[in-house]
Amino acid sequence: MTEPAASRRPSRPAWAGRNYSLLTAAAVVTNLGGNGALIAAAFAVLGAGGDGGDVGLVAASRTVPLVVFLLIGGAVADRLPRHRVMVAANALNCLSQGAFALLVLTGQPRLWQMMLLTALGGTGQAFFGPAAEGMLMSSVQGEQAGRAFAVFRMAMQGAGLGGAALGGAMVAVAGPGWVLAADAAAFAVAGSLRAFLDVSHVPPRPPGGGMLADLREGWREFAGRPWLWGVVVQFSIANAVVGAADAVYGPLVARDDLGGAGPWGVALACFGAGTVGGALLMTRWKPRRLLLAGTLCVFPMALPSAALAVPVPIGVLCAVMFLSGTLVEVFGVSWMTALHQEIPEDKLSRVSAYDWFGSIALVPVATAFAGPAEEAFGRTASLWGCSVLVVVVTAAVLCVPDVRNLRRTTRPVLEGPVAAMDASADAERPVGGLG
Repeated sequence: MTEPAASRRPSRPAWAGRNYSLLTAAAVVTNLGGNGALIAAAFAVLGAGGDGGDVGLVAASRTVPLVVFLLIGGAVADRLPRHRVMVAANALNCLSQGAFALLVLTGQPRLWQMMLLTALGGTGQAFFGPAAEGMLMSSVQGEQAGRAFAVFRMAMQGAGLGGAALGGAMVAVAGPGWVLAADAAAFAVAGSLRAFLDVSHVPPRPPGGGMLADLREGWREFAGRPWLWGVVVQFSIANAVVGAADAVYGPLVARDDLGGAGPWGVALACFGAGTVGGALLMTRWKPRRLLLAGTLCVFPMALPSAALAVPVPIGVLCAVMFLSGTLVEVFGVSWMTALHQEIPEDKLSRVSAYDWFGSIALVPVATAFAGPAEEAFGRTASLWGCSVLVVVVTAAVLCVPDVRNLRRTTRPVLEGPVAAMDASADAERPVGGLG
């Protein structure tokens, strides 16, 4: 007998609409390919006769255009249909990774060729990132936005964790060229999925005064909200020192005290597993003071550097990395929810671009100065310095009243930098768990 329609359970939650489902599926595909490709690119450089310095040059070749073009990418994504920007960026990444794979599979790629192709990938990411974040935020509405973002990030982080493990295994078995080819195919699949996004709900942007006018308008939106620029400044420093610790000091401590690259890889995997756990937690927990809860969870970002400074046994380090990953993901979901709640839809990509720009701009600088800092102060003191900086900047941002008081609400976003201090958190019904 056919089950009555009223008793049938929907195949997906009401908040997981068509656009959201397509975006999540595409993000899973690209994270499966992309995290393996990062490993493959490093081994491709080494396989071509390069050394650690050459690996760093190729990595920097991706970061520099990402920083340079981010703000332009945000302005373009708020001017053109976002899904078209995303598909174009995916096409560029597909072509650049495909060419990289072909070079590796057919001969000895030269360093300048690998740097150029990696720079094209970074350029694509600069245009893709702001468009993707704006598109994701416009795909969910109402009180379930936080849960939607948590599920999206859980899927993305889980795919990244699996992609890194799968990519490492594929590099060992088949070689880096095939992993890069698989990443190119992943971009092709993801771009095809994103081509089916529906943007009919997004009102057309009125003609403006050009790129510079768009950037100025985005800057006014960004600079007019103390909670926004305060947290971005915080993370510009925190991301820089944590990135330096992970990229430079972590492998050195692992080599000298923890048993080599294997244990360090396990520790990084524990951090990734923690981010998945944190996203899972945020599908149930909906803190009323979004940024206060999220910022308090940033303090444990100081723990891995401190653990490396001691250094602690690998088991303790893995536990610390898992805890840090879990709590920093609480911040990540809270941050996305705050942006979705407070930023007008037509400015989401530009604000996202300023957010990204501030958050990554100092990472190459900190990584470059990590070696000289070790020579000047010693590795242990440098690691403790990383921990102290994370604590100091996180405590400082809590001095911003908006960070402490911004509350979750379901009211519509108002134009302009209007704070939400008077909104009641009770306007949103709590959803079990830790709420």
